[in-house]
Amino acid sequence: MKLAVVGGGSTYTPELVDGFARLRGTLPVEELVLTDPAADRLELVGGLARRIFARQEHEGRITTASDLDKAVDGADAVLLQLRVGGQAARQQDETWPLECGCVGQETTGAGGLAKALRTVPVVLDIAERVRRANPDAWIIDFTNPVGIVTRALLQAGHRAVGLCNVAIGLQRKFAALLGVAPADVHLDHVGLNHLTWETGVRLGGPGGEDVLPRLLAEHGDAVAADLRLPRPLLDRLGVVPSYYLRYYYAHDQVVEELRTKPSRAAEVAALERELLRMYADPALDQKPALLERRGGAYYSEAAVDLAAALLGGGGSPHQVVNTRNGGTLPFLPDDAVIEVQAAVGREGAVPLPVAPMDRLYAGLTASVTAYEELALEAALHGGRQRVFRALLAHPLIGQHAYAETLADQLIAHNREHLAWA
Repeated sequence: MKLAVVGGGSTYTPELVDGFARLRGTLPVEELVLTDPAADRLELVGGLARRIFARQEHEGRITTASDLDKAVDGADAVLLQLRVGGQAARQQDETWPLECGCVGQETTGAGGLAKALRTVPVVLDIAERVRRANPDAWIIDFTNPVGIVTRALLQAGHRAVGLCNVAIGLQRKFAALLGVAPADVHLDHVGLNHLTWETGVRLGGPGGEDVLPRLLAEHGDAVAADLRLPRPLLDRLGVVPSYYLRYYYAHDQVVEELRTKPSRAAEVAALERELLRMYADPALDQKPALLERRGGAYYSEAAVDLAAALLGGGGSPHQVVNTRNGGTLPFLPDDAVIEVQAAVGREGAVPLPVAPMDRLYAGLTASVTAYEELALEAALHGGRQRVFRALLAHPLIGQHAYAETLADQLIAHNREHLAWA
């Protein structure tokens, strides 16, 4: 089995490699290819990756390649974890929207749109090259904004599934609070990527006992603190929103916080410099503890589980993924990409039935879906008018004066990445 990681020079790759090494019984990788245009980073990360495999006595081999076509040739699955424009572009995404009093964030709002416009054309080019190399290969997308990128891939006819670590992170936290194994916790997880709610927490599987009321009653303070939302809000909602809902439920508070502290991009850039220095140490043969501060907790476990299920070698039968709606949420278009529990196998991911969504959540979900449709149109076809329409549609923006200003700023800050600008 051959897997390729596009964006393999990321400082987060050792987390992924560590998962492949630890979980080799679930996913027996014979060759793991890391590819990245940044040759210097690729050399450092590739060296550490080989040492991690060696330390854990993994028999597979790790190779590196700057040539994408060579890297994906013969791959059974290709994992996408790229960042077009690097941390410098992320720094812009997180700062210029604040000038209008809007959230500056790399996956939602104006910054998220900027990232989508930079990313979608690049991902589609990569996907076409994967299809030419191996039409049966699966593409696992971890590149944000996952919902929009996955929709672009599926719309173009690619064998693709989107992946996010929010659900597995909550599963692990809930399991710890309840004193059970993570595998015993099944989430009734519904919504869009970075716009989800846990409407049930079941023990033992989809039909198991729903212990969400008990979880909130006994551990509501801990859950609320982790989400940085008020405990009374969780009690009134009776569900657990993802932490990304804080951008909606506490928008103005978040904007003030973002204006008065260093950006996350600046923090990550500093972490990356230190991590790369550590990776250069030939004695280092395991992922450093500092990597936990990089983000993306449990990504490796989720990625291994998904790849194993898609390739037929194992994996959990039910997983939270980003996949085609196909009527699962009847108030959304069939071709919308939703994030829900799905049955995953060799033929892909099929959403499990979902209980009717409360209108409080369905309304916001429909609104953000409309934005994502307009965002994808802007990413595929370009033009200031399409950018403006997407910004005007986003619930975190909405006002025409903001949309006008943000459209001009988005184009100005991203001109080098927008072929049409």
